[in-house]
Amino acid sequence: MPQVNTAQSLPPALVSETPRAVTISRSARLESIDVVRGLVMIFMAIDHTRDYFTYLRFAPESINRTYYALFFTRWVTHFCAPLFFFLAGTGAFFYGQRRTPPELTRFLWTRGLWLIFVEFTIVGFAWSFVPGFGFFGVIWALGASMVIMAAAVRLPIRWLGTLAVLMIVAHDLLDKIRPAQFGSFAWLWTILHVRGGVSLFGGHMRSVVLFQIVPWVGVMAAGYVFGAFYRLDQRERKRWMAILGIAMIVAFVFLRATNLYGNPPVGLGGVSQGDWHIQPTTEKTVILFFDVEKYPPSLQFLLMTLGPAIVLLAWLDGRHVAGVFKPLLVFGRVPMFFYVLHLYAIHLLAVLMAVLFHQPVDWLLHGAFMMKRIPDGYGHGLPFIYLMWLTVLVLLYFPCLWFMGVKQRRKDWWLSYL
Repeated sequence: MPQVNTAQSLPPALVSETPRAVTISRSARLESIDVVRGLVMIFMAIDHTRDYFTYLRFAPESINRTYYALFFTRWVTHFCAPLFFFLAGTGAFFYGQRRTPPELTRFLWTRGLWLIFVEFTIVGFAWSFVPGFGFFGVIWALGASMVIMAAAVRLPIRWLGTLAVLMIVAHDLLDKIRPAQFGSFAWLWTILHVRGGVSLFGGHMRSVVLFQIVPWVGVMAAGYVFGAFYRLDQRERKRWMAILGIAMIVAFVFLRATNLYGNPPVGLGGVSQGDWHIQPTTEKTVILFFDVEKYPPSLQFLLMTLGPAIVLLAWLDGRHVAGVFKPLLVFGRVPMFFYVLHLYAIHLLAVLMAVLFHQPVDWLLHGAFMMKRIPDGYGHGLPFIYLMWLTVLVLLYFPCLWFMGVKQRRKDWWLSYL
């Protein structure tokens, strides 16, 4: 069993520069990581179902109007994006264990460019049903981060880990820097670190930047370094993963309770209400405690989401998952396929329900909530939203199960891009 490197307070596998020092079992990681990935995929579907079916005209983060059921329906989906990036990095690490460094680099930049293309075409149309519509969403940011990681993975793993932690921890120091300070390059700073609109190609393209590069590329890099835990003996890695996850949870609670650092003040983030403080009611006080910034994700946001996820990975590691876990395993093994299908399924189901309930339909066919306000007379409450969410999951399980089988039976190069 590897010994703890007391000089650096890290297990040797995390600082070893020999990338193939230990063979990583495919089965050892697939079931735990893919179950967690599948879990966040279904969480994501809750949020997108709510987007298309809700009758509410305010955001779930609006502290003056939200309530437990609404806020935590939204809050549980906060785990999705951090895990997408983190586990994409871990997957890249595993891919690199089976390929040469040039092959890993080529895979990352080609898949990254493919994802950017998909975001502004297939995915953009799924959101809006408007040809040519697109925005800088999660798929774009995953693609851009992979392109950057194509070069970054050539760094020694300890350097990459240091840069990842530095970006995640220190990027909140940049919150007060605003795009206008960069003049004609304001668009670049928005893409890098600020939620907002950008005009590209001489003003001929106007789009919204929802997911920025910083610190998401740092989260992907951290996930890549995290893959080195799987060089360890299973018992040892479970211990280190549990220590890391619990430490992150404790750090979140401390930073949030003290407002010491790690979350932007009101107005500098995308949705956060700023520092935590006691509210007139217990409900509002609890909600504000967990209402941390996602656009871009603050340090507190990443500690809050990645910490419990790493603890869950430690708990699942080595367990045989079956029965109730099987749908999660299926969705987790075909994440991109599920992502594209679920957007089309939810959007089409919204159109169908609007027709059946004699609610406004035209707006759903010409931009939906991405481009238009919710019209009067449209929408449903949370119970109906959850019913539609479950309907979508049942409908998508069977094509996802089929495609998982295709990927297991065939090794065509293009399947790794889906």
